[in-house]
Amino acid sequence: MTTVAIVYFSGTGNTKLMAEAVAEGAQSVEQTTAKVFRITGEQITAGRWQDETIMAALSEADAIVIGSPTYMGGVAAQVKAFIDAAGEVWFSQGWKNKLAGGFTHSGSPSGDKQGTLLYLATNAAQHSMIWVGSSEMPDPESGVNRAGSYLGVMGYGRGEGEVDPGDLKFSQLYGQRIAKATLAWNAAQMN
Repeated sequence: MTTVAIVYFSGTGNTKLMAEAVAEGAQSVEQTTAKVFRITGEQITAGRWQDETIMAALSEADAIVIGSPTYMGGVAAQVKAFIDAAGEVWFSQGWKNKLAGGFTHSGSPSGDKQGTLLYLATNAAQHSMIWVGSSEMPDPESGVNRAGSYLGVMGYGRGEGEVDPGDLKFSQLYGQRIAKATLAWNAAQMN
């Protein structure tokens, strides 16, 4: 069984809905289990993020997908604290050869979301992970990949706790892509 872990912070509920859609897509692929972990402010003490249960689960996962709203052109402070806490994992290369991906949401069509995905991809590279981009062409009819993102999933607009249906579908398709890529990668590693 392949495990895809989705770790996210959500300030308004939008990124949470996208995380659930990524998990739903991953879970729809045979031989795949998706586990969703929410980063919260309560996990941060004296400026340091800590949750041993989540870190243990991530060490067992085959793929790690990180979601963050885009705030001021980058990841939310809570996600940055989580990434900083994973420095011990980096030092031992504990996530080496796991697959990685990312998604983000902002209130506007641009919102400088590319900066968030670039940060997440750079972090994955530093961990010696294998980044999986999106594979969906923009589809004006369904709204899938309406922002034209290939590095990961971008969503935007709507109100708090309300994500565009095209962005949710894009998130599901990305979850499927991550799961299938992880299965293929794991099979190749066995040979």
